[in-house]
Amino acid sequence: METWTKKIHVESSLPKKDGQYSLFVGRWQPLHQGHKELFNQVLNEGGNVCIAIRDVEPDAKNPYASLEVMGNIMTEYDEMIKQNRVKVMIIPDICSVEFGRGVGYSIVEHIPPTEVAEISATKIREQLKSEGKL
Repeated sequence: METWTKKIHVESSLPKKDGQYSLFVGRWQPLHQGHKELFNQVLNEGGNVCIAIRDVEPDAKNPYASLEVMGNIMTEYDEMIKQNRVKVMIIPDICSVEFGRGVGYSIVEHIPPTEVAEISATKIREQLKSEGKL
């Protein structure tokens, strides 16, 4: 597999401390291997991950309720949750992520290799519908 690259858009004004988390915000409809590979970029480096689930209204692009998404993620990461390596929460549906200067955390874009970038939740949902699972 090709390697991921990182692009740091904002560098933290404070040093990283043990026990901090990297925040990932998404709909995770459904949680798939591409998402897991994204989280692994932090977990495999010994970091912790906070997965924030946007509380979106169910529709064709969001067939799962937020609590259902949360349950799926918590099942997937049960051991890591017990080890305090992963936290999962539901947040309000957001339209942007904004920050002021010197916020004390970095904003990092993880750029996936081609085979991960091609994973599509839309295609997964279409397949689940065609199989009668959605």
